[in-house]
Amino acid sequence: MGSESVVQRGLQDVVALESRICFIDGKQGRLIYRGYDIRDLAAQSTFEEVAYLLWYGRLPTAAELASLRTTFAGLRALPPQVTEILDRMPKDANPMDVLRTTVSALAIFEPGETKSGPSSIGGAQRLTAALPTILGHFHRRRAGLPAIRPRPELSHAAYLLYALLNAEPSPLDVNAIDVALILHADHELNASTFAARVTASTLSDLYSAVTSAIGTLKGPLHGGANERVMELLDEIPSPDRAEAVVQARLAKHERIMGFGHRVYRVEDPRATVLREWSRKIGEEKKDLHYYDLLRAVELVVMKEKGLYPNVDLYSGSIYTLLGIPHDLFTPIFAASRVSGWTAHVLEEYDDLRLIRPTAAYVGPPEQRYVPIAERK
Repeated sequence: MGSESVVQRGLQDVVALESRICFIDGKQGRLIYRGYDIRDLAAQSTFEEVAYLLWYGRLPTAAELASLRTTFAGLRALPPQVTEILDRMPKDANPMDVLRTTVSALAIFEPGETKSGPSSIGGAQRLTAALPTILGHFHRRRAGLPAIRPRPELSHAAYLLYALLNAEPSPLDVNAIDVALILHADHELNASTFAARVTASTLSDLYSAVTSAIGTLKGPLHGGANERVMELLDEIPSPDRAEAVVQARLAKHERIMGFGHRVYRVEDPRATVLREWSRKIGEEKKDLHYYDLLRAVELVVMKEKGLYPNVDLYSGSIYTLLGIPHDLFTPIFAASRVSGWTAHVLEEYDDLRLIRPTAAYVGPPEQRYVPIAERK
């Protein structure tokens, strides 16, 4: 018994499948969606355009993009049965639990053709359009805000902000969220995307795959790091105290969230973009407190550990300045990544092969069964 195979813990560096969706160059610090550099998309594109790119493999024409925006606006409303389920959830529930449960419930009340097989693109668009409504409905209810009104004129990013905050966001605020959604839309075979593809590889439906992905993203080793970053910043009164606070944590062998990555050996290109947006939003709000603290923390961690920032370091500061509660940071991640999850599920349906790896057995050797009456 046993195995001579080399075990790659966490499947690190194991090539599990071929994909046409996303490429990460960890040595050069580049992230590519369908051939397009993430920095170009963040500077010039919109989330709707990027979602189209992930699903269809090319950038849309102006008419196709307008059509997708109209489709999103028409798919935002929830069935009354799902709204009733949302209204029964405890106001203090974890928003990721709410999101996971609601997506699973939504599958029951959706037309069958949206959920499986070649027509799953309809389900991809439906879930992407509906996730901001789910989050907004739950948050408004717990915060005592008015119900969401249909806002078909709003872009996806603007609707997300409106749904969560019940306010008219500034153009710069909308641009910041649009960029954040683009940067989080896909990241190759991260844990939640792999979970979605494993589920899809059994020929389960798209909603089940996304439910699997949301449950995986909830884990603190995958989602939620930007919340921990903000908790760290709350301990630092001023930039000149950053070194003492960080070194105290390092002395206790605590991990400083927002730094290092399993794939990147240089700075995460998403962090490069979000650093600039943290500064822009701070300047607009006349509040550079978080930006200045993060720059100070960044310098200390680089000096002490030689680690580069990742996507989680600066995103939380942007969301906080926009007025978004910390426990909604990971759900916003999901509201973006659902476009990538569904693109991978669609690709899995096209290139179907059941994902079934093997394990190296390290348990006890073969045992002789002893009848219960003879056991001591």
